[in-house]
Amino acid sequence: MSHAPIMSRDAAPMKYACALLFAIAVLPSSAFAKQDCRAAAAVCDTGHEGSLALIEGGTPLPVLVDQGEHAPVLRAAEALRDDLAAVSGATDGAADGRMAIIAGTLGHSARVDRIVREKGIDTGGVAGVWEAYLLQVVDAPEPGIERALLVAGADRRGTAFGLYELSRRIGVSPWTWWADVPPPRRTTLHIAPGRFVDAPKVRYRGIFINDEDPALGGWSKATFGGTNHRFYERVFQLIMRHKANYLWPAMWLPRAFYDDDPKNAELADEYGVVIATSHHEPMMRAHDEWSRHGKGPWDYSRNAQVLQEFWRGGIERLQGREAVVTLGMRGDGDEPMSEQTATALLERIVADQRRIIAEVTAKPVEQTPQVWALYKEVQDYYDKGMRVPDDVTLLFADDNWGSIRRLPDPADRRPGGYGVYYHFDYVGGPRNYKWLNTTQVERAWEQMRLAWAHGVERLWVVNVGDIKPQELPISAFLDQAWDPDAADLDWITAYPARWAAEQFGPAHAQAIGEIVTGYTRLNARRKPELVDAGIWSLVHDREAGRVLAEWDALVAQVQALAPEIPASHRDAWYQLVEYPVLASANLNHLHVAVARNRLYAGQGRASANAWAAKARGLFARDAELQRVYEQEIAGGKWIHMMSQPRIGYTHWQSPPRNVLPALASVDPPEKGVTGVAIEGDPVAYPALLRRPRLPELDPVAAPTRDVVVFNRGQAPIPFTATSRAPWLEVSPTSGEVTDEQPLTLQIDWDALPEGRHEGIIYIRGQDWTEVSVTVPVHKPPAHRGARGFVEGNGVVAIEAEHHARAVAPAGAQWQVIPNLGRTLSAVTAWPATGAPLVPGGDGARLEYPVVMDVDGEVEVRVLVSPTLDVRHRGGLRYALSIDDEPPTVVTVRLDPTPGDRDFTAWEAAVIDNAHVARSRHRVRAGANTVKLWLVDPGLVFQRIELVRDAKPRGTLGPAESVRR
Repeated sequence: MSHAPIMSRDAAPMKYACALLFAIAVLPSSAFAKQDCRAAAAVCDTGHEGSLALIEGGTPLPVLVDQGEHAPVLRAAEALRDDLAAVSGATDGAADGRMAIIAGTLGHSARVDRIVREKGIDTGGVAGVWEAYLLQVVDAPEPGIERALLVAGADRRGTAFGLYELSRRIGVSPWTWWADVPPPRRTTLHIAPGRFVDAPKVRYRGIFINDEDPALGGWSKATFGGTNHRFYERVFQLIMRHKANYLWPAMWLPRAFYDDDPKNAELADEYGVVIATSHHEPMMRAHDEWSRHGKGPWDYSRNAQVLQEFWRGGIERLQGREAVVTLGMRGDGDEPMSEQTATALLERIVADQRRIIAEVTAKPVEQTPQVWALYKEVQDYYDKGMRVPDDVTLLFADDNWGSIRRLPDPADRRPGGYGVYYHFDYVGGPRNYKWLNTTQVERAWEQMRLAWAHGVERLWVVNVGDIKPQELPISAFLDQAWDPDAADLDWITAYPARWAAEQFGPAHAQAIGEIVTGYTRLNARRKPELVDAGIWSLVHDREAGRVLAEWDALVAQVQALAPEIPASHRDAWYQLVEYPVLASANLNHLHVAVARNRLYAGQGRASANAWAAKARGLFARDAELQRVYEQEIAGGKWIHMMSQPRIGYTHWQSPPRNVLPALASVDPPEKGVTGVAIEGDPVAYPALLRRPRLPELDPVAAPTRDVVVFNRGQAPIPFTATSRAPWLEVSPTSGEVTDEQPLTLQIDWDALPEGRHEGIIYIRGQDWTEVSVTVPVHKPPAHRGARGFVEGNGVVAIEAEHHARAVAPAGAQWQVIPNLGRTLSAVTAWPATGAPLVPGGDGARLEYPVVMDVDGEVEVRVLVSPTLDVRHRGGLRYALSIDDEPPTVVTVRLDPTPGDRDFTAWEAAVIDNAHVARSRHRVRAGANTVKLWLVDPGLVFQRIELVRDAKPRGTLGPAESVRR
């Protein structure tokens, strides 16, 4: 593992302030006044003692690099020259030559080596450290140059990363091309003196382009003629600008990185990007190459010799270029190799592959980086004891939905190290998710922080699908991989706003960060492909209205902020902020409109047809939003990029195109006809052999309920509504209904004694329709003096972060992870590598005071993130108790044990992005204390619910209870 970054002049606390806060667009002078512009290598628009002007009077410094430098350094230097010109606005001319930026690789650049030697430059923490670099202002570095910024790297990528880091600090976003983020315009920029040294903590950091049709595949064909070297040049630039170094190329049929365009591999080497192949493509061979060049079955037990020659060709084709070779074998088409765990066969395959590597490279096999991907069923081989040589990197995987399946013991170390293959995109069950970003950066951060704590330091690679629109999580993932130690809770909390500042400047960064966080949180609670007309309830918990209100609030934020975004940033704004919010909100409105259409048609409402028209309009709006993205912004640059279908799923696979969900219609009579609908009941009244009865009202959770008088016909219909109970009022008491008229119920709680009561609302239409709605009311005991979350309607719901007391484990702490989860945030104990704890006594716990109506039994539901048992110990446990009862241990087991292929619990958890664990307990009337005990570290708690009975609920459950 590389050494930690070394910085002088108190630069360590400023590392990310320098690396990111100074790398934002259109920074006014006042923004810099809030920062420490004297921190080592900080870039500001005003000079300080000892600083060096990178841009002065609109003229940038020249970037000097020996022509004999490594190709990646020459590429990076050219990128920096272009970036300086773009920021300064310089079209011709150059500085007078007395000042410069000098870059080179230690031990390779004679110029840099001479400056280091003659000026006594300290190269500690750089020389010999993987991809390390130094930024330092040097006086009189060579004849004719009075001062220079020295960029010295330990190796070819280290020097390149120093140059790309400087580009980022002067305000050029890594997304400058991929999201049309314009560089800021600055007439003056200064870099502070001091010594800044940095190096990555994770050796290989990169992305996997996958599932790339129809979006990126269609776009690349229209733009570049396919996934050729012109396309990959843009990919390599994106990777290097993020100071990443690793790529699994696009491989959806019929794509093959080496075979499609020989220049792909040459250009990757020029940029310094390490090419590998995905988890199921061994020996540097793309999957589609077997159909092109292979002979016979993809079956090692029957066709070993042909497969060996095929694989040998993959290694020979490398021609000594840097690569990481995938070992092992899965079945044809990324399927299991066999129905059984064929350990002996796979061990033989790995041994033969390593022999081929050694023969072709003519050097010890340990000198060629290799990886064994423990993906899907391959993990069973590992769990059952199969091992590979210690120099091979073990690549663990998530479950394709963002929960890592297995991690090593933190104490275990091996020369080849460990890696994680993660997903922001997936094609497979329970449903594809490919359209928009649905990965909360907080969730990916939490899981990768867990991986880092368990010693995963060799390889981080993430499936990014089409690249766009995963811009935010890609940046967060790669920035975290550079220095996981610095990526603490404060880091991820501030990250969305910091990233927004890098794209749009500081003026509205906080607001934009909240918007991108908000839309991702709402999409993560249930991915758009999993939303349909049956998800957000129209009859329980007022859920559909609550969900749409959240989306509407985000849309309002976007619309309010849009006029403040300068014209130069409108293309980036639409891609990164406006389209994701508007399109996601529109999709949820569409499905709710379909749900209303179907519900209202079943109730015979005349307005059902209007809701069908509304749904058609929303469906058309989805297409229009896509058209703007693909044809209007950036001059039509992103054609096809939003073509992934997202409406009309019926099973795991995408429909061939967006399909408007089936709609219902009614044939309303010309005259008006009275109908009544009530909360909690999809049936319309009057109904044969049924009488409407509202769910119970209470003063805490449900002080009122919905009753709606609607029209089944075309002509307006008069009605009256009355109550005979003195404590129950209804308004309006009369009116005329064209479409629908909600009634307001008001309870005089002071006039009611404690206990349960019933009233009736009498509704009469002019058409002689009569409906009597029973209104059950419960006024619970006052329990004066009791404090806590108050039971209402038989439920207490509590967000996990709202604990009254937190007793931390020894040497650890409870942490609130903002935004993570479906409804507010999440709480977890950190670090999460300790031994299991015994609950009870004064052990680690969270305490929640609650006030219950009466004595009785409740089910306590604890909602946790769908975290898996990464240490393979039989599940993750917590314990729960109320007051002084002994703690009840509850096991969360989502990942099936080997041989058990029942994925029911796992599928439910990933669909809902939460798992509900249950235990039963006794409560007493009045004050109680719920104690949530830590047993196994790693669980992430979202909320707690105490439920007396199994009443129907919406997908998200009730709103949080009132806290007295």
